[in-house]
Amino acid sequence: MASLTGATTVYQLAIENLFPAPQQLQGFAADDVFDTPSIQSAQVLMGVDGFMSAGFQFVEIKQSISIQADSDSNDIFDQWWEVQQQQQDVFFANAVVLLTALGKKWTMTRGVLTGYSPIPDVKKLIQPRKFEITWNSMSPAAV
Repeated sequence: MASLTGATTVYQLAIENLFPAPQQLQGFAADDVFDTPSIQSAQVLMGVDGFMSAGFQFVEIKQSISIQADSDSNDIFDQWWEVQQQQQDVFFANAVVLLTALGKKWTMTRGVLTGYSPIPDVKKLIQPRKFEITWNSMSPAAV
């Protein structure tokens, strides 16, 4: 059985009109590579008679990424933020995450930069920066 280390994570990010060729993110935070919270994939409604109704709903998927303050990958997010500010528009991204420890990859599409840390927190050590991308879709596959 393979180790469950996050150290073997490969994250490739492409941003339309900015980085059309995928860029490999590097220099992840030691204890926090990325987080993807649970999503609500259906709406439910309980009637007064105890009968529940339910329906499918499309949902966006938020993902926060933590990058060490001295990582060159911060420049990708800085440029993404700056160009959006200058053009007052959004630039969509696509990504592939490979978790070799699990033998799986995830393909993410139509992501938007929805959270941006403009400067790291400074403590005894300069802290990692967090960025949030909201994805239209995220699909797993075996590799």
